[in-house]
Amino acid sequence: MKPIDRRERIAAIVKETSRVSVEELARILSTSHETVRRDLALLSERGVVRKVHGGAVHAQTALESPYGDRSAAAKAEKMAIANRAALLFEPGDSLLIDAGSTTAVFAEALGRAGHFTVITNSIMVAKELWNASRRSDVYLLGGRYSGENHETVGPHAIEEIQRLHADHAVLTIGAIDPTGIFMDYNADEAYVARAMMASARQTTVLADSSKLGRQALFQVCEARQVDRLVTDKAPPLPLGEALRLAGVEVLLTDPIHR
Repeated sequence: MKPIDRRERIAAIVKETSRVSVEELARILSTSHETVRRDLALLSERGVVRKVHGGAVHAQTALESPYGDRSAAAKAEKMAIANRAALLFEPGDSLLIDAGSTTAVFAEALGRAGHFTVITNSIMVAKELWNASRRSDVYLLGGRYSGENHETVGPHAIEEIQRLHADHAVLTIGAIDPTGIFMDYNADEAYVARAMMASARQTTVLADSSKLGRQALFQVCEARQVDRLVTDKAPPLPLGEALRLAGVEVLLTDPIHR
């Protein structure tokens, strides 16, 4: 089977089943696991499928992978992003940090960088900062608890955020579309992100390259509202140009893709 035909078959299988493992695809297509992983990586970059731990799911704009799958995916990239981002802040800064698998890793890196004042709706972010060798002052926002993503959301959380005036908002998002619209799969999380941006002097977004050039259901903001994007690879065209025109500073962790 030609590579292009194999990838079309993979895309069709993922669409039909909604979720499929690398092992299943290798068996169905009579090919190696390595070949399937390379095909999934290419299809994911094109937005045809969305890679998850051990396989792929259909790239629906209203469906996000479970938190456990997101935590397991792109671990090295998220760690590199976290370490790069932690260097951007000065000890003593106040940070609003939202919930996500990437911001949880960032919190671990931030805890090694110095003492900060952090306000978050994420149980995982608060836990990482509490366990850090250089403990920060951590304030956990109230609100409705969402156990799936280990976070608080809803009107009460939004109201608390609106009373704050922080130095920075540090956010993770579900997708950035080719025109530079920052998006999320969850409406409650999009509302929290918007509130944090409005209550901060500067906004930094952390997103691994699988989020670039993709779409999700709920708009968080336009590119002009973001000061910095920390990612592991250069954004593809036309997204890269949209970010440049909007004045977004793109900071890369991978020097090969600068």
